[in-house]
Amino acid sequence: MRLVASFVLALLCGLMAPLSANATDAVRGGQIFTTNCAACHAGGGNIIKAERTLQESDLKAHLPNYLGGHETAIVAQVTYGRNAMPAFVDVLSESEIADVAAYVEDQSAKGWS
Repeated sequence: MRLVASFVLALLCGLMAPLSANATDAVRGGQIFTTNCAACHAGGGNIIKAERTLQESDLKAHLPNYLGGHETAIVAQVTYGRNAMPAFVDVLSESEIADVAAYVEDQSAKGWS
């Protein structure tokens, strides 16, 4: 019985850990976004190309491979840049870029409210 209880406890801890890590990543991503991205993308907008916002509908319409994996597409955009957007590959670490992508995805799903 103890073995089963230990297994269940370990399983629950394993399932809950990623959820709290993702929430923390989005919070950290928001801080990184504020420092590095908000000058052009405050509130999910875009001061360079007004029609290319970070709203979910615009990401779907304009971001390559967005429908194949939202955060992966956002990571690629932030990492390598495209068009008027600069690359952040030499500015942010991979984990920082992943956190920004998690934040952008979270905010776009909420409508940047």
